[in-house]
Amino acid sequence: MNDAILPVARPAIPAAYFGEHVTWVHHWTERLFSFRCTRDPALRFRAGEFAMIGLMVDGKPLVRAYSMASPTWDEELEFLSIKVQDGPLTSRLQHVRVGDQVLIGRKPTGTLVTDNLRPGRTLWLLATGTGLAPFLSLAREPDVYERYETVVVAHTVRQVNELAHRALFERDLPAHEFLGEIVAGKLRYYPSVTREPFATQGRITDLIETGRIFTDLDLPPLDPAHDRVMLCGSEDMNRDCKAMLEARGFEEGSNNAPGTYVVEKAFVTK
Repeated sequence: MNDAILPVARPAIPAAYFGEHVTWVHHWTERLFSFRCTRDPALRFRAGEFAMIGLMVDGKPLVRAYSMASPTWDEELEFLSIKVQDGPLTSRLQHVRVGDQVLIGRKPTGTLVTDNLRPGRTLWLLATGTGLAPFLSLAREPDVYERYETVVVAHTVRQVNELAHRALFERDLPAHEFLGEIVAGKLRYYPSVTREPFATQGRITDLIETGRIFTDLDLPPLDPAHDRVMLCGSEDMNRDCKAMLEARGFEEGSNNAPGTYVVEKAFVTK
């Protein structure tokens, strides 16, 4: 009689996904976390795109759209996620550990890519919460700095400790051995908080409407003649910013017709 313990077989990975393994997990707050995983060499994406990612649950893939937070040149993939305790996916995904398997869709897509914008001078990346994810990728893409003279990352959250990757913008990128020289004098980071005391308080729309953001950064007000804008955040933020931009003459771009602003509608809420 053979008493050897046989390994438990994992469910087969559907053909539409890569099966990757978690290499790092960081919990920013009780509602926010990041993780990294291996990356199949066959996976290609443009900075700003998203992929369907998730877990095998009861033998079936449970996935949602997640923007790649890692740059295109990184050997691993990184994602930024909320935690929703009763959310079908995030209630499970928040518990992943190093070594666990995750699903990564083979066909990244999305509208937050520089090809969907007409040439311009300043690129404004406006995010709330985990909407920062695609901009973490774009802000580390050398090509972005070849296209634009100035790149502004404006990240609005409710509480100070939700300013994920604040150190990346304030310390790590300027000191990076390769990117430091590329971003010097071009990358501007503008964090703001809505529900706690902070140097900059208020919703991004209010900071734009009052002109404070332009005063703080010593930049001219938004102008479709030379500014380009990417939006990624809550439905309310996207809606309000779209209305504000279009009132100023901005035109939404797409994969078929480049414009002066683009918005990402794939935003994980569960």
